[in-house]
Amino acid sequence: MSESMNSGFVMDVVELESFVNSPPRGFTVESRAGCRVVKWDQDNSCVFIDEIRSGEGNVIFCNSPGRKVIVRTLGEYTDLRRQLTSKTIYILVSACTKTKVEEKRKGDVTALGYYVVAINGSHPMIRWEMERGLDMTISSVAGESYTVDVDVSVALQGWVGESFQILFDGEKVKPIWKDTHFIIEYCSDALFDFPYWFGFSKRQFKVSYHGRGDQHTKCCVQQQISTENRLHSVEIEAPDEETIKTP
Repeated sequence: MSESMNSGFVMDVVELESFVNSPPRGFTVESRAGCRVVKWDQDNSCVFIDEIRSGEGNVIFCNSPGRKVIVRTLGEYTDLRRQLTSKTIYILVSACTKTKVEEKRKGDVTALGYYVVAINGSHPMIRWEMERGLDMTISSVAGESYTVDVDVSVALQGWVGESFQILFDGEKVKPIWKDTHFIIEYCSDALFDFPYWFGFSKRQFKVSYHGRGDQHTKCCVQQQISTENRLHSVEIEAPDEETIKTP
């Protein structure tokens, strides 16, 4: 992960055990009572990783809010937004596959392994996608409680490539990526927050830029209407990378 120290760094994907055994700069790992505790530099990183049990025992990321971060005031939201667009973001994703038995069950998947995804929020293109996604999702629910799902599946798949495979039961398989997101939940003090109660204040946007090869970047925002089980989406084309200037 030394690549993350370069100004042009966009993202990286590291197997969890490799990350813990050889932590990148700004991270340290301590062994305590059968678990490993990961400490990290909060000035340069945003870690959204829950406690996870790996083959070598539990891994705990100190001071991480987990996959869901809760904000209650405009000041807290503003601070989180600043962090997301100025620091490296870390989330934990699952590489899964479906066996024939699991396909019949229609839902369960086998986790082949866990990977830490690092995304440079200060990179001009990533920052652009973050800012536009947050602007569009939050402006539509002003004054209400809401949840925003920030999904990196498109960027992840683009970064690893279509040929990426994992060895499973002696065979190479193409993984299905799960848990490729983190959630921002804003809790307002509204007395009767009906849109939130009935699931009308759920939003999603995708981070798609990964920096590998030519790609046509789009920022997609989806409004989830849980009671009607459908998604509304709006896509806008991103400008060329060279037209976005770092402030």
